[in-house]
Amino acid sequence: MYKHIFRSILFNKDPEEAHHATVRLIKRAFNLPLVGRMIERVFSYEDESLQQQVFGLSFKNPVGLAAGFDKDALLMDEMEKLGFGFIEIGTLTPKPQEGNPKPRLFRLPEDESLINRMGFNNGGVKEAVERLKNRKSKIIIGGNIGKNKSTPNEKAAEDYLYCLDLLHPYVDYFVVNVSSPNTPNLRDLQEKEPLKALLATVNQANNAKSKPKPVLLKIAPDLSEGQLDDIVEIVDETGIAGVIATNTTISREGLETSTTYLDEVGAGGLSGAKVRERSTEVIRYLAKKSKKSFPIIGVGGIFTEQDAIEKLDAGASLVQVYTGMIYEGPGMVQRIKKGLVRYYRA
Repeated sequence: MYKHIFRSILFNKDPEEAHHATVRLIKRAFNLPLVGRMIERVFSYEDESLQQQVFGLSFKNPVGLAAGFDKDALLMDEMEKLGFGFIEIGTLTPKPQEGNPKPRLFRLPEDESLINRMGFNNGGVKEAVERLKNRKSKIIIGGNIGKNKSTPNEKAAEDYLYCLDLLHPYVDYFVVNVSSPNTPNLRDLQEKEPLKALLATVNQANNAKSKPKPVLLKIAPDLSEGQLDDIVEIVDETGIAGVIATNTTISREGLETSTTYLDEVGAGGLSGAKVRERSTEVIRYLAKKSKKSFPIIGVGGIFTEQDAIEKLDAGASLVQVYTGMIYEGPGMVQRIKKGLVRYYRA
């Protein structure tokens, strides 16, 4: 029903407006008690075999909502009722920022993919904290944190530490995002020495808290093998808890979408089906190189249970979805979980 009715309606709208319309619809639906309970009953599906212990946290299932969908922590309670095992909010920055000029989100239906250059648009970390204080669900929440566009790289650590301090009492894990292609010069922080210094600073501040939280690094799929080797070394040296692989790609290789349209769209990060293979390659390489010394959350092109299993077989401990849900609808989460029950029981 989603593909034949709701997706057709949403895909007739501007992609960013369709997203906001979806958020409003979800909020309204769950605020109607009978409707909310009916939706929850339809999408609820859990099984003991799905429970996972990762980073010292207990996940009721391994399927999470990736950062970017619920940037401002608007839908935490609702997303739990749609069956997610954990939710990652953000990317959040110290100050609110509008992000890049519109249009900045584009569909590539022929490739079941999206291109975005949102630019960390969010209402700021303080606004998100107020929502976190009032949430009702106990679902695991990750806080994806970044720097403001106006903050120079040499002062980036200050932005990450500011977000860490404010979010620390209210989230279960942190994600240091230096891999978005949509904030100028941000990916320069992925270079070995700047990245090592940033992660060491963030993790030191985290460990100074009375109850430290797992700190993860989100990396781009565009890193070379040498850079991935550096990531393995940096994780070991800084003592962070793990890696999220991967963010969006700047590559346009293998797309079916016309080059004319791609030229019109311009710069941005590609997500969806076309990043699936590369994301899995990165996961497999990191797992093998590190001898599985740290957990990996696999994200990138997950549409089906087989896509999720591919990530798990490559070395991921958990998975996250976003673009797949835009194309497949929320029922995708339940279908993936049912497939994973068979996988874990095999």
